[in-house]
Amino acid sequence: MDTTTYIKEQFDQLQSADSGSQLSAKRQDAFTAFSNWGIPTTRHEEWKYTRIGSFFNKSFEIGASKSISIDAYRLPGHETANELVFINGQYSAELSSIRSKELTVISLEEALQNEYADIANKHFNHSASYLKDGINALNTAFVTKGAVFAAVKKGKIVSHPVYIYNITDGQVLALPRTLVHLGENAQIQIVETFASVSKSESLTNQVMEIVVEKDAILEYCKIQNENEHANQVSTTHIRQTGKSLVNAVTISLNGGIVRNNTNVVMEASYCEAHLYGLYFPKGNTLIDNHTVVDNVEPHCFSNELYKGMLDENGTGVFNGKIFVRQPAQKTNAFQSNKNVLLSDAASVNTKPQLEIFADDVKCSHGCTVGKLDEEGLFYLQSRGVPEKTAKAMLLHGFAGDILEKIKLAPIRAYVDQLIADRLEFEIA
Repeated sequence: MDTTTYIKEQFDQLQSADSGSQLSAKRQDAFTAFSNWGIPTTRHEEWKYTRIGSFFNKSFEIGASKSISIDAYRLPGHETANELVFINGQYSAELSSIRSKELTVISLEEALQNEYADIANKHFNHSASYLKDGINALNTAFVTKGAVFAAVKKGKIVSHPVYIYNITDGQVLALPRTLVHLGENAQIQIVETFASVSKSESLTNQVMEIVVEKDAILEYCKIQNENEHANQVSTTHIRQTGKSLVNAVTISLNGGIVRNNTNVVMEASYCEAHLYGLYFPKGNTLIDNHTVVDNVEPHCFSNELYKGMLDENGTGVFNGKIFVRQPAQKTNAFQSNKNVLLSDAASVNTKPQLEIFADDVKCSHGCTVGKLDEEGLFYLQSRGVPEKTAKAMLLHGFAGDILEKIKLAPIRAYVDQLIADRLEFEIA
């Protein structure tokens, strides 16, 4: 049985078993959209370079329950962090640890029925307004009690960082779902990571929606470093509903096919957002970053910098869009994508874009693709540095201005070491 047939059977079983759920109608609408849109092909402009259709000819299980140890996948500083663990797309309360009293973590189902009902109903699945494809709809079609709602109330600062682990085990289709709400003047630091226990081929289709209210601050970091059998489509959809600050860093190092959808919607005046990304594919890894910064209201500022280092047969894609709506006068929006090709077989497809409907703005975009700086390499070698070490030093420096944007020191050091290990470079 192929995956699409299996998906239909599993959906019917879910709806039958959970017919009284607050989520049932939302699931049905999403499954109808999935059926209409189907799995995107290369004829879909947003998926032109990323072929995922073949995954849906395989026998993936959906959300298969497993009991595993997460010790090998925990991040530095986990001893004092809040830890949210998803196994094959399902939230595991038993493996998770909530240490901060300022952080509320409940099921989305519960949030739709308690004091958070208005917030959950208003903001859940807003990403569907920007992602018109069957992949996003598929995640929503299988939202269950395993989906999570996390909230920080007005004026609260979460005292410990939040680590989110997405772990797969086996030949599975994992569909983790999270909705995060930051109340007025709240603050949170989130680090999200992905891991695969087995070498069976897997596909993670993950959606995280984050709402940032007035004067709130969000620090977000995503780290992707799985094996070559692990594939994922990871969506981070951020709504700034009040004047607020967002810093988001995406580090993509390894996997099979890795697709990131990062959306920031500035729905209030004087919002500020910074998006940074570093991708370093090698082997046959493909890393595809799609970003959207949507300026809806005036006086907003955004800065976006993505860098790629591409080795062996690695492939990179960067498609960045900045929208400036007609009311969004006095917008400042900047976007840059820089790439270094380290082998003749490596490739990158880059497409920065601006769509401006206002006339009083400052916006720019650009991209570069080239090889390692020959003059810099010659300079180091002329002073006795071996060629391999000189290349590693230059690449480590190239990555440095992205790594320094990671605010949590243990996570910054951890990612820095991952890059150094890949470069076979010893950090001083």
